Amino acid sequence: MSDLFPPFAPDPNEPRKRLFKPVPVRVIVPNIITLIALCLGLTAIRLAFEGRYEPAVVAIVVAALLDGVDGRVARLLKGTSRFGAELDSLADFVNFGVTPALMLYSFLLKDLKAVGWIAVLVFAIAMVLRLARFNVMLDDPHRPEWKKNFFTGMPAPAGALTSMLPLYLSFLGVSMGPAAASIALVYLLGLAFLMVSTIPVYSGKTIGLKVPRHWVLPIFVLSAAVFGLLANFPWEMLTVLTVLFLGSIPLSVMRYRQLDRAHAAQAAAQPQPVQPQPAVSEPEPPAA
Repeated sequence: MSDLFPPFAPDPNEPRKRLFKPVPVRVIVPNIITLIALCLGLTAIRLAFEGRYEPAVVAIVVAALLDGVDGRVARLLKGTSRFGAELDSLADFVNFGVTPALMLYSFLLKDLKAVGWIAVLVFAIAMVLRLARFNVMLDDPHRPEWKKNFFTGMPAPAGALTSMLPLYLSFLGVSMGPAAASIALVYLLGLAFLMVSTIPVYSGKTIGLKVPRHWVLPIFVLSAAVFGLLANFPWEMLTVLTVLFLGSIPLSVMRYRQLDRAHAAQAAAQPQPVQPQPAVSEPEPPAA
């Protein structure tokens, strides 16, 4: 039997086989940014239930900024992956669907008890449906190029930042009386409707990478002014930006319809390919 199963001594110099392939750093970096944003969103829930709403709002704002950065970093480093896309969607649901709704419930909607909680559920579910639809639409190969400049429904970060308008107003000294909870409930449900609707919202994703030379200095000055205003008057600026964004939605709808009509007219003006007609055989003469 010893001849059938001879002893085997492994070669100590033989390299060990790797169980998993190494992952490039360029793929890991965008996911780290997404996880940092997720940590900020979860921390905002804790701050809200401790009554520290101002730092909680700041955490959500920073998470929204990081959400706009991680995808661009992934494309810049050529580190996009399916895992990163799924992780980003799950983080967006927590940061922009669950966290703002819970903050509003802890701050104002809890006065409405069960009705306020139903509004929180509707907002969170609308957010996850909006994210699921966004992921599905990414795989549509027949979507025209100009439509990529518009979101279908309100985007997730914008929905979160606009939903916290009652908090911004309270930080500015606006009194939140008993009627404010009912107004906030209607406002939150309206935002939920905008997220799951097909209303086009301008995204600006297809803006060219090059800027005209005469716009460079004005952009620098405007960027410095916006940063200074946000640093010194954060709640005033967030309130103004929320109102301006909501007011821009009708303009986005008008622009979308204009481009849609132009695209339809261009498609109608193009000659349609002629379909080959099947050959018709002549009937055979009857047999004599």
